[in-house]
Amino acid sequence: MKIEVEISGETQLYGIFGYPVKHSKSPQFQTSAFSYLNIPAVYLPFEVKPEDLEKAVQSIKVLNIKGVNITVPHKEEVIKYLNELSEEVKYIKACNTIKNIDGYLIGYNTDAEGFIRGLKELEPNLEGKNILVLGAGGASRAVVYALLKEGVNKIYQANRTLEKVFKIIEDFKSLTKFADEIIIPIPYDKIECCVLPSVDIIINTTSVGLHEDDKPLFDYSKIQPKHIVVDIIYKKTPLLKAAEEKGCKYQDGLPMLLYQGAKAFEIWTGKEAPVEIMREVLLK
Repeated sequence: MKIEVEISGETQLYGIFGYPVKHSKSPQFQTSAFSYLNIPAVYLPFEVKPEDLEKAVQSIKVLNIKGVNITVPHKEEVIKYLNELSEEVKYIKACNTIKNIDGYLIGYNTDAEGFIRGLKELEPNLEGKNILVLGAGGASRAVVYALLKEGVNKIYQANRTLEKVFKIIEDFKSLTKFADEIIIPIPYDKIECCVLPSVDIIINTTSVGLHEDDKPLFDYSKIQPKHIVVDIIYKKTPLLKAAEEKGCKYQDGLPMLLYQGAKAFEIWTGKEAPVEIMREVLLK
């Protein structure tokens, strides 16, 4: 799809703050969505150093930027500069979308919904499922929040430092009083013997697999054909290659990227996002 943008005095500005941000795919597929719906808007990447984040957030008001996405390393730090937070931001403790209403900045997190919409392409019914989540960093909080909302049975959360998992359990107790019964901390060396046989879905939220020489988080040859495997990295990682070899359903991070972007678009514009147009541009 060819993106055509006509610039005028009515053109609205949207963008993404990150550091680095040149690699972001969001400008292409967000601008294509604006163009498709004849919304006079452009979406630009803004490289914002951590020490300049507060000034960058103020610039949203000064320049009347209608909305921005927030990516690493700013998702947590940006919260302190906003006027209002959505429910999911309060739990996940990270913001990836800001809407500007006449200088009043509202923070949202669309990663949780984006993840679930992608996962449901593989498994529409998540209620009662047992899940293995690899990692307990910022991305995992959005994934766990979304899974709890879907009514899964158990979340076995593996991490090198289990204190992070216990912190997630504590933070989510106000979301569900059963958080400490649903979320089970598990060391990586117990995955193969104690977790893999009983789980339906495996989700990697770490950066392991981004580089080919990364050490596997567990023995991927132990994956079974029954497993659904998701890696939020935007490539076919060794984990996903192992899943493919076993005949599993699997998915990389592109659906999550697509759907979190679509949700942000809908928050900003109040219009249904043209998901298929966005997908077409993203896959190019």
